[in-house]
Amino acid sequence: MNNESDRFFYEVTGDWQDMRLDIFLSSRSTDLSRARIQTLIKTGNVKLNNSPSKPGYKLKQGDQISLSIPDPPPRILEPESVEFDIIYEDHSLVVLNKPPGLVVHPAPGHITGTLVHGLLQHCDDLSEIGGMLRPGIVHRLDKDTSGLLVVAKTDKAHAFLAGQFKSGLVKKQYLALVHGIVKEDEGKIDLSIARNPLKRKQMSVSVNGGRRALTIWRRIEEFQMGFSLLSVSIKTGRTHQIRVHLLYIGHPVVGDSVYGYGKKNRIKRHKLNKKSPLPSINRQMLHAGFLAFIHPDHGRYVEFEAPLPDDMKRAVEALRLLDLQV
Repeated sequence: MNNESDRFFYEVTGDWQDMRLDIFLSSRSTDLSRARIQTLIKTGNVKLNNSPSKPGYKLKQGDQISLSIPDPPPRILEPESVEFDIIYEDHSLVVLNKPPGLVVHPAPGHITGTLVHGLLQHCDDLSEIGGMLRPGIVHRLDKDTSGLLVVAKTDKAHAFLAGQFKSGLVKKQYLALVHGIVKEDEGKIDLSIARNPLKRKQMSVSVNGGRRALTIWRRIEEFQMGFSLLSVSIKTGRTHQIRVHLLYIGHPVVGDSVYGYGKKNRIKRHKLNKKSPLPSINRQMLHAGFLAFIHPDHGRYVEFEAPLPDDMKRAVEALRLLDLQV
């Protein structure tokens, strides 16, 4: 292999004969995923014996290959100062703790001030697989859900992590403060989720159709005022999955204005509130506190934790205090 700037040259030897062109090039590159290689081939940035080719071409001994990596397109997003906590960072990825109220990427109504804008200011490089509006974004959290996210800096890391999410290999655990005293110690919700036919911006459990969604929960603590704290794991990543599933079993997330009793929650209206001040709750009490996956570089299992944010911590402590007063 020879290289000049962002142009690389390869000559196929007998060891590589009959291998697919895209597999060969992705095995030669440490920073480009196979998906990115396939795109480069289809856009004419790869030449085989000075001619365009296809990703599935079977190599022959003596083939001459040139690979050109074009400059990235100009960003349409401007970096901004956005607050979030970095839990871990290396040359391939960033693990961060997203505060509640922060939108992950630009969308209608949220064209500035998103996590992506802050990442662009923090990182020189982010994966481009997600497109110009979602650089580095492998998975998401709802605006008012706090907690852990992993962001990819390279296309290789992005593809590797996305594969783990798709295969259900990533471990994600949430803490959810819910309405009602949950009677069982643990349980499983295996119900498909689809877009609500009457409210197109919302999701709902679907008996006929939809995509399978699996949520596993465990009761951590119960409060005499009529609330429970749950540890929730999801084996799939459907939109609003936890919030929809917990609503379905009769224990919506406290403060959920879409799938629950709203921000005017029952805690504030409870008669025992006269004995002890309770905090105002301005969002759903849902926090992604644990995240684990296989690191794309060294192949080792890594795990991360993020403590309860202040608003959730105050709500739980207030409920414990009220239990002592009953």
